[in-house]
Amino acid sequence: MGLTRQYLRYEPAALFGLVASARGNAVFVALRGERGRYVAVPACEHVFVWDTRKGEKDTDVIVWDVINESGLYRLRGHKDAVTQVLFLKEKNLLVTSGKDTLVKWWDLDTQHCFKTLVGHRTEVWGMALISEEKRLITGSADSELRVWDITYIQEVKDPDEPESKKSKGSSTGAEENTEEDETLELDEHPEERLIKCGKVGSIMREGRDRVVTLGTDRTGKVLACHGTDAVLEVFSVLSEEEVQKKLEKKMKKAKKKAKQNSEEEPEGTVELSLQEEIQRVTNIRASSKIKSFDLILSPKGELKIVLLLQNNIVELYHLNLSAQVPQAVRASKITIGGHRSDVRTLAFSSDNIAILSAAAESIKIWNRSTLQCIRTMDCEYALCSLFVPGDRQVIVGTKTGKLQLYDLASGSLMETLNAHDGAVWSIALSPDQRGVVTGGADKCVKFWEFELVKDESSIQKRLSMKHVRVLQLDEDVLCVRYSPNQKLLAVSLLDCTVKIFYVDTLKFFLSLYGHKLPVLCMDISYDGTLIATGSADRNVKIWGLDFGDCHRSLFAHDDSVMYLQFVAKSHLFFTAGKDSKIKQWDADKFEHIQTLEGHHQEVWCLALSPNGDYVVSASHDKSLRLWERTREPLILEEEREMQREAEYEDSVAKEEQPVVAGETQGETGLAGKKTIETIKAAEQIMEAIELYREEMAKLKEHKAICKAAGKEVPYPVNPILRAYGNVTPSAYVLEVFKKVKSSELEESLLVLPFSYVPDLLKLFNEYIHLGSDIELLCRALLFLLKIHFGQITSNHMLVTVIENLKKTTISRVSEARDVLGFNMAGLQYLKREIEAKDDVTFFADATDRFEEKKRKRKKKEKMILAVL
Repeated sequence: MGLTRQYLRYEPAALFGLVASARGNAVFVALRGERGRYVAVPACEHVFVWDTRKGEKDTDVIVWDVINESGLYRLRGHKDAVTQVLFLKEKNLLVTSGKDTLVKWWDLDTQHCFKTLVGHRTEVWGMALISEEKRLITGSADSELRVWDITYIQEVKDPDEPESKKSKGSSTGAEENTEEDETLELDEHPEERLIKCGKVGSIMREGRDRVVTLGTDRTGKVLACHGTDAVLEVFSVLSEEEVQKKLEKKMKKAKKKAKQNSEEEPEGTVELSLQEEIQRVTNIRASSKIKSFDLILSPKGELKIVLLLQNNIVELYHLNLSAQVPQAVRASKITIGGHRSDVRTLAFSSDNIAILSAAAESIKIWNRSTLQCIRTMDCEYALCSLFVPGDRQVIVGTKTGKLQLYDLASGSLMETLNAHDGAVWSIALSPDQRGVVTGGADKCVKFWEFELVKDESSIQKRLSMKHVRVLQLDEDVLCVRYSPNQKLLAVSLLDCTVKIFYVDTLKFFLSLYGHKLPVLCMDISYDGTLIATGSADRNVKIWGLDFGDCHRSLFAHDDSVMYLQFVAKSHLFFTAGKDSKIKQWDADKFEHIQTLEGHHQEVWCLALSPNGDYVVSASHDKSLRLWERTREPLILEEEREMQREAEYEDSVAKEEQPVVAGETQGETGLAGKKTIETIKAAEQIMEAIELYREEMAKLKEHKAICKAAGKEVPYPVNPILRAYGNVTPSAYVLEVFKKVKSSELEESLLVLPFSYVPDLLKLFNEYIHLGSDIELLCRALLFLLKIHFGQITSNHMLVTVIENLKKTTISRVSEARDVLGFNMAGLQYLKREIEAKDDVTFFADATDRFEEKKRKRKKKEKMILAVL
């Protein structure tokens, strides 16, 4: 029982200090009936929604069914990472761009790539559809935005099928122009194409670097793009009506000019250039590099632009497009949530309530319980920090070699001391709390004492520090730590060693050597018997402080160990690494206890509360995370088992097996992956079928016994079936089947051995005949027929089963389709009735009617003006 008492689990408590992650995209969301006010941004694994008035990389594309919450299929074709995907609403088509310089067109009905555009010489980073999906704009690594015309080719249709809207162009016209497009396409059979896509020109950007994001607003009237800098370029796209008006004006001018020069009238020679159709509006310069943006155009012509910046800021701009010279105005800025740069140092106050975080530009004090930022103070590039005893002041060591002393009550800088000639890498409070020791890049360890000094301007005394001693060394000092009894001082140096000195005489005591790279962090246990050191060589070494002997060397992280700290009054310690993990270790048993996963990038530092109940960590993903010690006991064997399962799952996911034996990998594949869950689901189905077989055999025996006895003998019910409410064995199999997650169904059936398939098919026939869960059963049935087609068709025993399945499935699916059709018609009727009764419009109809009214109003106004 010692194991369960010894360790307690740390669980994630909160994520704070983050406005938005730069890796995702920002999007305007409609909330509480308002549009253009709320912005959804990515924040590590969360999505934050901010009120702006207050302030995998692989080459596959997976198509998901969002209602069923499962992957439909995987599209393979790109040779490098996919950068963007766009759905064409008019047709069931998908356009994808990738780092392999290709733009691919996919037909989602047949799940194949039918067209590839090869007009780019570098990676295609962004795409946008404009002019009612009749034009495609692509952005690559140069300053050219390529514009492509999309023409839908008239397809051969069934006479019964209703006609859909078609754009200009026909199949004959497409065949005539195939020679022009040969450089842009890789089509071998032009007659099989669904669309014609040809380059019509280019728009030049002002930026010389690659396109990062290219996008339009919901209406497609505004196009914007940005590169790796802080400038967003905004373009206006003319609608068909506006293009027609411009053409008419141009034609009038041409006729007038021809008349003046007494020439013949030009016939159809006037054309608009691409630059006239897509006009530059303005450039918006943000306060930092842009990572993502979103646009929303109000009916009044005001454009709202939200920018997600690299330095953890979200900015909102307003742009009036109807103005003579449109100028963007910054409306609001969300900054309070966190630091502009990576947090390099953290500290806890002695009462476990306040957390200090410091970065390159500011210090922030957070309340641990509410996670609110209660103080923000400007500072230089901070590398180390601590709370002064009493928690009323804080000290920060900077990259320029200064010690900055701040008062928390006023939030002001009290004093700046020039401590070192190089960066102050480490600061440690003396156990008697009378002073501090600092280590810097100038090869010095300096001792400081707190003192009260009197300012000329005020009567009261204030806190200051005076330099009392210095220890000169041969190498840069990376970390300093006092032993709890204040007799020894440990100093880690750039030469990969840790030297121990006597504090009173500063004489050398021990040298700890064994690390291959410099020791970046270390800590001494509460009783002064152990010292643990973490190095850039990815190892943690545990030493005895009596003789300097190395007790054990542990391979701790997959990258440099950045921070190490002991838990108060124990020999347990935490390490933070560049591999984005935080790990807890036992220094007595040399065992890894648990891993705290959550950060998405390198972890720079961590801090433990004095009572050991909380851990706070800071990462390159701009987030601060709080972890809380729970009362839940942690059993090491269970942790090891979970770790082994995770490793096995990773290895399973990497296995690439064809769905059907002998089948080669094509353009499409299964969306899901083989995981522990899918294997467990397959095992549960197998167990259920085995129970069904046993129960059916027992039932047969029971009937024979009853017949022989000539009376009804009591039948013993299986405890599992009793737990499910005395269900039949076949109903139990269906219950197990329904519990399999929709997204894992195909992968689970793929793992299922064929010996269980005949029983499943017989049961499916029974279930479908009863009319239960038709959709789920048909999906599973069709998948089983696909993967086991050869074995099923060659098995004579299954011929009658398949024949029966065919009849029942067709009839039941027809019934389900009729019910759906009837329900849809009923809902449409109810909608019309409610609209007629309450004089209200539903859903998209309201928008369409509003637009129609607006057009009529404008037409009326023009007529009045013409009359006047």
